[in-house]
Parts: sequence; C-alpha cells; structure tokens
Amino acid sequence: MEKMKFKTKDLVSENIDKIGKLFPNVISEGKINFDKLRQELSHDLVEGDESYDFTWVGKKESMIEANKPTTMTLRPCKKESVNFDTTENLYIEGDNLEVLKLLQEPYLGKIKCIYIDPPYNTGNDFIYNDDFKMSNEEYQDEIGEFDEEGNMLFRNTSSNGRFHSDWCSMMYSRLKLAHNLLSNDGVIFISIDDNEVDNLRKICDEVYGEVNFIANLVWKSKSGGSNDTGGIAIDTEYILVYAKSKTNLKLNLDKNAEVSSSYNLVDENGKRYGLDRLDKQSLGYHDSLDFPIIGPDGKEYVVEHKNPNVKKARWRWSKETVKEKYNELVFKYPYVYTKNYEKDGYVYRNLLVDEKYGRTRTGKTTFADLFDGISIFSFPKPYVLIEHIVNMICDNDSMVLDFFSGSATTAHAVMKLNAEDGGNRKFIMIQLPEETDEDSEAYKAGYENICEIGKERIRRAGTKIKEETGKDIDYGFRVLKLSDSNMKDVFYNPEEYTQKMLLDNTSNIKNDRTEDDLLFSSLIERGVPLNKSYRKEKIDGHNVIIYNEEGEAPEFVACFDKKISEKCITEIAKMKPLKAVFRDSSFENSASRINLEELFKMYSKETKIKVM
Repeated sequence: MEKMKFKTKDLVSENIDKIGKLFPNVISEGKINFDKLRQELSHDLVEGDESYDFTWVGKKESMIEANKPTTMTLRPCKKESVNFDTTENLYIEGDNLEVLKLLQEPYLGKIKCIYIDPPYNTGNDFIYNDDFKMSNEEYQDEIGEFDEEGNMLFRNTSSNGRFHSDWCSMMYSRLKLAHNLLSNDGVIFISIDDNEVDNLRKICDEVYGEVNFIANLVWKSKSGGSNDTGGIAIDTEYILVYAKSKTNLKLNLDKNAEVSSSYNLVDENGKRYGLDRLDKQSLGYHDSLDFPIIGPDGKEYVVEHKNPNVKKARWRWSKETVKEKYNELVFKYPYVYTKNYEKDGYVYRNLLVDEKYGRTRTGKTTFADLFDGISIFSFPKPYVLIEHIVNMICDNDSMVLDFFSGSATTAHAVMKLNAEDGGNRKFIMIQLPEETDEDSEAYKAGYENICEIGKERIRRAGTKIKEETGKDIDYGFRVLKLSDSNMKDVFYNPEEYTQKMLLDNTSNIKNDRTEDDLLFSSLIERGVPLNKSYRKEKIDGHNVIIYNEEGEAPEFVACFDKKISEKCITEIAKMKPLKAVFRDSSFENSASRINLEELFKMYSKETKIKVM
C-alpha cells in the first residue's frame, strides 16, 4: 500500500528518465551529458554551441520554475460557489503558476480549448512574483553589464531589457504547463497586443512547436480612431493560435459557416483561401445588385436585410460577374460565399474585423449592463469573441480553460454557447485575487479583488442567460482556493523532528483542515478531475465519501475517520472503486493495514489504495 506524497511530480526527473530510455549512454549519475546528447541528435560533428536560439535573461530560471514541484493544494469554498454539489464548472483562486502545476495530473491531456488574455507588457511590474524575478543588481550581473574590472560592456534600456525578460519568463513557465493540459486535438488561443506579439510567437514556437502554429488572428478591437501612437490610430489586437498537434486538428467549419474566413482552407490545387460573404449590407442598396442566385442544389439564394423594415441588401457582384465566377462560389444555405485566395503574403483567414466579433467597447458595455450600469472593469473582452473561438474548436462536451480569467468573460461565453446549442461544455477559470484600487469603481462597489468581480459576473450572466433563453444548463461553478498544504511540516521533513516531537504531533494533518479539504487534496494527488459530483454516506458509523459514480463503479472513495471498522472497509471494497484513500491513523496497527489489503484483494483487487 503506497503512501501519498502531496507534492506534484518532479518533471525534471521524469524528463531525464524519458531521455535515458532513448539514449542510455548520455546519462551519468542521474544527469544528462548534453554534449553527448547533441551528438546523438546530429548527423554531423558537433563542435561548439552556436545555434539560432531565442533567449532572454531569466529563461533558464523560468524553465526550472515550471518543473519545480509544489506542495500547495486547493481548498473548496462552498459558500461562494453556485450549485457546488452538481456543477461541473470550476473557479479557482490563486497564482495560476501553482494552480497549473496542481492540475497537471487531474487534467493531463483533457483540455480541448485554452483561451487566455494575459497582462499586456506596458513596462510596469507584474503582480506575479515568481522565483525567477531578479533585483537590478542580479539582472546587471546576468547580462554582463560590466566586466570584472568594472568597465561598462553593454547597457540595456528598460524597454528592451528587464521588462521584456520578466514578461517572457512569466509567460514561458505558464505556457509550458498549459501545453501538457491540452488534448491531442486541443488548441490554445492567446490575446496580445503589439508590445509582445513577436516575443510571444517565438515562445509558442518553442513550447508548442513551429509546425503547430495555426494563425495569428487580427481582431479589430476599436471602431473609431484615436491618436494612440504618433498620430496613428491603433485599432487592432492579435490572437495567436497554436494546436497541440496540427495533424489532429479539426475545426468546426459547418457550425461557423458565416465566419469561415478565419479558417485555413485549401483548394484542389493546394492554394490557401478564406471565405467571404457575397452579401454586403454596409455598401447600401442598389437595384442592379438585387437578384436571386441559383445554387448547384437548385435552391434560390437572395439577400435580405436582417431588419424586415429595411430594403433588401445587395450582392457585391453583378449578375455578369456571378456568372463568370460561379465556380468560385461556395453555397451554405442561406448564404453564398466567395473564395478569397492568399496573395502577396496576406492571409485573408486571419481577420476578425466584423462587428459580430465585438469590440472592446462591446465588452465594456455588456459588463456594465450586468452590473447595473457601473463600469467596474476596464477592458473586458466581448463574450461574442470568445464564444466564436470556443465554437471554432470545441465539441458540445469539451473542457475550456482560462488561466488569466479576469472578469470571467470566457465563463460567460461558454454558458451562452451552451444555452444556444444545448451543449455541455465545462469551464475552468483561474484568477489571482489581485486587490482592487481603493479609488476604483470596483472597490467602491464592494469588490475588494478581481476574483470577487469574476464570480459575481458568472452569477449575473447565468441569471440573465436563463431569463433570456429559458434553457436549463449548468450555470453553476465550484470555487476552489489555492492554499498551503493540508499536511504538517513533519509529513515532508520527518528527519528534522526528534522522537518526542513526533509523539507530540500525533496527526500529520493540520488541525484546521476539514474532510472536504482532505478530499480535494487527495483528488489532486490521485489525478482525479475536480469537477465531478460526490456524496457522503455513513457506513458502520464512519463517514465515507463516494466520488464520481458515472461509471460502473465509483472512480474514487475515501474515508478519513480514525480506527475504521472491518465492516466499513469491507463495504467500501465491495463498491469496487477505481481508487481509494484512507488516513494513516485509520488503522490501529500494521495488522489492521494488512487486513485492509487482504479485504480489497478479496473483493476488489483492481482498486489502487493509498494512505495519507
């Protein structure tokens, strides 16, 4: 019977083991000889270390930070949740780096869509105080600003140096962990502006692979023009798109017929193109451009304005042009599309410029409408933009993750989409509880941190969607909060304690931790999803937790009582759970533990048992 560790895996050791299986000759005393490994991977003689590489000060530290195990855990908070017992959605409060580490086992390869809108690098300090952050002195030493005799060698400006380095390090470690969570046919979408789009693409090329780059979508975030930079209006942002594996990628083209200009389509000659609607209401009505088009299926296609009180819309092409270019038309009733081929390096599929994708003001207005007209969040993305992204890649029961969730726009979009098509997509929102400024509208409205805003947004959005649609979907969310370990220090460092100290600490579990706290830390340790329903049952006077009964047998059963009776253990074994957990103090002596193993061998030998 194994003992639980309550520490995430050491990814470095795992990676060394994987390399050792492929190239055993490059491993010596548990370490990799990188010169030998480089030679194993090269057809030519490897001399020196020159290569094309994207690097920055702190990159190695960010790689170490991503691989570093954590002993932290997640504690449930029922009072702040909605439908805690039945919902399959999660809202997790805490530093997303630590949370992503905790999700590695429960959600490894299970996330179909990741959307993030990370903090854009404006040259300010970040609230993510990771271990790779350096002092100015450490930074100057690292970049070699002065030689050993004190002579100046190189001077980096703040705009090109540390600020970029800190931002890249912050993103690299998180994107590396997020990569593991994506399913083989999963996709990550990352919103970004001009300041870091080039660096972000290089990071993603390294983490996700250049071959898995899908597109750099251009989103028109503003409608008007303001003099943002040198008298030039900046009215676009970007959404970088990468697949876990491009060969496994499947986009929902039919479900997104109206917006398929954002997809990578290829004709019979291998040329890439996008689709553009042939009707253009914005060009104004014209008699000569108002006529039916007969599709190859014999159906008659006409254009009508969405407002029945306004005259019909118009085609962009005349009858003669339609006849001449008929083979370039694509018919998806009731719409007609034209093929726009990529030319002069311009990729038509990369544009999200139509009003239907929303603007920054759209997101702000929608948010204010939910909060009684109070504008308490500066630049939320419009949920219609995220809804389009989710619809582009997700099946009806996919899992969607946003680990910079902010105002929880992604949760809003998932619920709206589910209400529209009857889907059962689930969301995981992760947000650091960053405090709001005391002078802000948010603080004045009673929201002391961003998480309070996000949770309330989900509540209000769910209520509004249900009122508007009447659909009975999952509007709930289970709140989990990042916390230090449930286990006392003696659990991790028993060698530092004397015999007397060990006797004084009869339990290795902290006194303020509840049964539910122990449950969720055990789920993380055992790699069980955190969004399934569970119930509690009394068996021979003992509290037994039965988790996720969707299959033929429970996925997980736990009992954290002391001195569990043989009858209780027998009844648990008869349930044939896939995994079971007990406290170390559940057994009076070693004979009781042996008896437990024998009972499970008799009734459920496939059950994997651990103690804490």
